[in-house]
Parts: sequence; C-alpha cells; structure tokens
Amino acid sequence: MIDERQPFALEADVLVIGGGAAGVAAAVTAARQNLKVILLERYGFAGGGAVAGLSGTICGLFEARQDPKAEPVRLVYGFAEEFVQRMQARGGLSGPTRYGKTYTLVHDPLKWREVGDDLLADSGVQVLYHTVVSDVLMDGGERVAGVVAYTKQGKLRVTAKITIDASGDADVTAMAGLPTYRSLNGVIQNPTMIFRINGVDVKRFLDTYGDNSVLLGPVVEMIQKANASGKYALPRQKIFLFPTPRPDQLLCNCTRILGEDGRDLDPLVAADLTEAEIQGRKQVREYERFFRDYLAGCENAYVNDTGVQVGIRQSRQAMGVATLANSDVVKGTKFRSGIARSAWPIEQHAGAIPKLEWLFNDYYEIPYECFVPSAGESLLVAGRCLSAEAEAMASARVTAQCFSYGHAIGHAAALAVHENVQPRDIDPIAVRVAVNRDGAQLD
Repeated sequence: MIDERQPFALEADVLVIGGGAAGVAAAVTAARQNLKVILLERYGFAGGGAVAGLSGTICGLFEARQDPKAEPVRLVYGFAEEFVQRMQARGGLSGPTRYGKTYTLVHDPLKWREVGDDLLADSGVQVLYHTVVSDVLMDGGERVAGVVAYTKQGKLRVTAKITIDASGDADVTAMAGLPTYRSLNGVIQNPTMIFRINGVDVKRFLDTYGDNSVLLGPVVEMIQKANASGKYALPRQKIFLFPTPRPDQLLCNCTRILGEDGRDLDPLVAADLTEAEIQGRKQVREYERFFRDYLAGCENAYVNDTGVQVGIRQSRQAMGVATLANSDVVKGTKFRSGIARSAWPIEQHAGAIPKLEWLFNDYYEIPYECFVPSAGESLLVAGRCLSAEAEAMASARVTAQCFSYGHAIGHAAALAVHENVQPRDIDPIAVRVAVNRDGAQLD
C-alpha cells in the first residue's frame, strides 16, 4: 500500500468522532469548559441522522398523554432547549406536531446545518468535515489515545486525552477491539429512506386526515388496497407524514427497506448498506406515486429530496458498564446516576405496521454508566450507540435524548481531563449537577 501525500497531526484535550446531535452537544459542552476540542465528521455538515438521514424531527422533547386533546408537555431541556431556541430564531422549526400520543418538532435540515456550524464555531471547536476515521490509536492495549483519519489533504493523526465515540455505529469502540454488540435479541430494525414531497395542499391534507402525523385507519386501508391491486409495491402500511416549516411540503417517513430477496438488511455489511440505498430510492418513487393517486392534497406532489443516506435506526452499540433494560423504559425507572430522561415510545419498525409502546404521564432516566465502555480507558460513547437492550434502544435513540447524552458526556469528558481521572471513575452525580447547572432540569 502506498500514499505519497504528506500526513499531518493534531492534538486535543477532547476528540469527538461524529457531528450528529450527540457529537455537536458533546463537543460544544466540552469546549465551553475551556478545553481544546476537535470534532471529526465524515460529511460536509453537522446533523448526523437528523440531517444526512433526514429524520427531520426533534423527537423526545415531550411527555406522552392518553388524552388525544392533551396539550404538549415539555420534558427535555438543557442543550436541547438551546438548540431549539436557535432553530426557532432562524424560522427552522415547526410548532409542536402531534405524533401518536405525544408531540414532536419538525426541522429544516439546512438550518440544522447552519445552527450546528454556529454552535461549534461560537464555542471554539475545531471542526474537520469530510474526515473519515480509519484506525484507532491504542496506548498499551487498553487506552484509546486518538485516531487516524482519511482526509483529502492526507492521513490525519489526532491524539487526545479523552475520545468520544459519537459515530452512531460505535465505530471507534469496535475498531479499538472493545466489546460491542449488534442487538441483544438478535434483531436489527429495518433502515428507511426518508424523503420530502413538495406541491402539497397541506391544509386540505390536514382537513382530510387530521393533525396526527401517524396515519391510521383510512390511509392504512388505502395502502392495503393499492398493494392488493398489484400496481404498487408498498411494504409498509402505517406511515408517518409531517408538515414541515416550508410551505406546501410534507416530510415522509414511510419506507421499510428489505433486500431484493425479502431479507432484512444489516447496515454494517457493505453490500447490504448499498442495497438499502438502491431499494430505498425505488420505494420513495412507489410512495410518491401512491400519494398522487390516493391522498387528498397530494395530487400534484413530487419528491423534493431524500436523505443523503438511508436512515439507520440500529446498528452496533458499545457494551457499557451498565445497560439500559427494556423494563427500565416500561416501568419509568429513575437512577441515581441518571444524566438524561425520556418518555419517547418504544418504536419497533419491523413488519408492515410499526408498533409503538407508550409510557404515559411519566419518564425514565438513562444512567451515565451506559456511556462508559465496559473495557478500555479514555473513551466515552454518546448517541444511539449507548449500551441498551433492543427495545430500550428503540426508545432511547431519538434526537432530543441524543442532545442530552452529548451534553452530559461533554461534561464528563471535561471532568476527566480537569481532574486527570478515567471516565469510569467520575461520580455521575457531578455530571448530573453540571447539566442541571446548564438548565437540564433533571431535579
């Protein structure tokens, strides 16, 4: 092998891999503690699954209520609140949009990128976009000392006192040879290709189908009828359609991506991920055609864009010192070491009709130890690669919680650097106090 380009090197107190919600929050938070922070991101923008995957919503901000007329009740604050305020100032967020028995906010992905840029720049984070981690630097076989990354300039070597794996797929953890797992029950949820359609008479659409973005009853029946006709291939029957901050536009979470042969696709297998992209684009066109033919207000609709990549709900997770259990979500468990909270439902995106399991008038907490790898040193994880059982992860993975995780883990990294201790030796109460000081309102 040969690469004649000149390599280069950087040093940091804290290195963050991945610029999604968790990575941005972690990097900004650590930098605000007077640390030198570097963030590496493979795309040319921040946002991760929210932007590249076009998930398009800030889910997890609100409690769930059984009463269909209940008003939104906020649950998550802290860094998420700062992000929401910045997005609102740019006109980049919808008002609360009903999603089943809770609410969400729909965002403009371009403005997400801009707010991400501003937050990182304002806090002094050194950002390198178009940078892909290829190797992990190990010190003595246990300590993660940094990474090697590919850039157009040449190979980059970054060393850091603390590294945060916010890759979404626990890439750094896996490269380091530390314990990871695919799914504790052996099932990985289907990827999806989210897209936006323009040319929609949104008022007529809402007048016909109501303001709940989870479309049931008549729409499910229409999809079943269309499939039965043999003229459409619509593998998912319960679909989610959200009005966006842009006029005449709907965000469409509709697809269920399988292999050409009907098998589940694994996003950690190169050939499967490639097939998911191709099958996803095909499904988008099928749903676009169905919308025009069947849905009121969508007669002149057309695809505006899709995600830059398929949306990944689940891939690989780090094995943590603790693991969030399915029962913790269902029972609303609170932890002394809790550093974030959630009331988002367990979303099982398998089969033609996704299943939602709700926790009403309550919430559960996610403990700090779920973000501390069970082995290795100088490494933390943040985002959806936390240590959690399958159903718990299907609730805990959404954007508002990822902001909270990054907020907390950014503080944990700063404590580790300032106190010269390992992440596993930090008192989680100190992290909880720090995020509360920033307005997280956990107590």
